[in-house]
Amino acid sequence: MKSNHNHIGRSHDERPAQKKLKTKPVLIVLGILLLGNLLWFIAWLIPNGPTNENEVVASVGKEQIFREDWMVAMEEQYGKETLLEMVNAQVMNTAANKYEIKVTDKEIDLELSLIRTAQDSTGSQGQSLNSEMQRQKIRGQLILDKVLTKDVVIEDEQIKAFYNENQALYNIPTTYQASLIVLQTISDAQEAVNELDNGSSFDVLARERSVDTSSASLGGDIGFISEGQENVDASVVEAASKLEVDQWSSPVSLADDRYGVVYLKDIAEGQEFTYEDVKNHIKRELALEQLPQSVSPEAFWNEFDTQWFYGE
Repeated sequence: MKSNHNHIGRSHDERPAQKKLKTKPVLIVLGILLLGNLLWFIAWLIPNGPTNENEVVASVGKEQIFREDWMVAMEEQYGKETLLEMVNAQVMNTAANKYEIKVTDKEIDLELSLIRTAQDSTGSQGQSLNSEMQRQKIRGQLILDKVLTKDVVIEDEQIKAFYNENQALYNIPTTYQASLIVLQTISDAQEAVNELDNGSSFDVLARERSVDTSSASLGGDIGFISEGQENVDASVVEAASKLEVDQWSSPVSLADDRYGVVYLKDIAEGQEFTYEDVKNHIKRELALEQLPQSVSPEAFWNEFDTQWFYGE
């Protein structure tokens, strides 16, 4: 070793609920990660102290780009979406206070676990699912769901039946957040390991050297993977399971006769959720399925006298 989240419901096929259960977490996590990356970037742009609007932030030959122009361009591209997320977060907090809605860390942990097991290995995750920003996003979604379903009646028998039929969904395996560099030969893979040992960035090296274009474009990120996942090479999961966080592997022989170097970003230990652990989750999801249409936080803006810069 080397150092360095659609509502659930029942359709008429054989295993309908499992497939629909996992759709919602994936949609949530894509939104979480897109927002996370956006907010991180914008936060990075905000100066820690007073700045000169005429400060030059870049130049091309004799042509200069000033901070004021830069910030205006950022606001035009991302300002509306970012402010919308901030407003909706406050709207949901206000709704939680009015309707006495509470969201626990345990509920958020359950949603995060379901997200991880629902993800395909596409590398779209981009960052850890444990960041406070992402937890707050899930908290807002849970508040919205609880407000919408507070008056919907679901019998205990329905909840228990769903749990018994889908218990495997709540037996969450250990997952590994990993990155991968895929190369044609073992010598190429060993050369990549040597470069990593000498201080090269895994992200940069994956973009430059990996022959797997889908993950290479994401710096090698293949998301959260787990044992038995159909779309993941078993040898990659095995290699990840033997690493410590922030370590990369020696060359790994892949099933397609190519070779890989695996980097472990994070580990999410497996969990088994009991009926009592997931009872409220299932009840809420079954209740959401009874609603005539999806509702967004914007539906509550008038109730809480919400105004914003864009005046829509």
